[in-house]
Amino acid sequence: MDFKKGDILAIGCDHGGFELKNAIIAHMNERGIEVKDFGTFDGASVDYPEIALKVTASVTSGEAKRGILVCGTGIGMSMAANKVKGIRAAVCTEHFSAKYTRLHNDANIMCLGGRVIGPGVACELADLFVDTEFEGGRHQRRVDMVMAIEEK
Repeated sequence: MDFKKGDILAIGCDHGGFELKNAIIAHMNERGIEVKDFGTFDGASVDYPEIALKVTASVTSGEAKRGILVCGTGIGMSMAANKVKGIRAAVCTEHFSAKYTRLHNDANIMCLGGRVIGPGVACELADLFVDTEFEGGRHQRRVDMVMAIEEK
């Protein structure tokens, strides 16, 4: 497992991801992984970019090791998150992408769609996201190249 005692997983959602977020939190709590919930805290409509900013700030400040964002599809959250310097957010809907976005891309935010996948798959993807270490090596050069784009 890549997460160690004291590591925090930041999580947030809009109204489209509220139920899925709660399922992921319950699952992570069962695993003993500390989760910081940035909302939303009910099913009322909210603006997802505000939630994305809270979760990404937690990750970029070092408070949280990684983050998960959930909206209806995961796409809006990923677009907002990827505007933040230092964030590498990936939308995942299946196991291969969840594993390899960590192994090869060192993603620090995973975005999920509450209207796209169910809680069972979401929890399995969250497990892969927190358990998979970045492989480094030749992939580090490519991650560095991607991150250099932020400076242009």
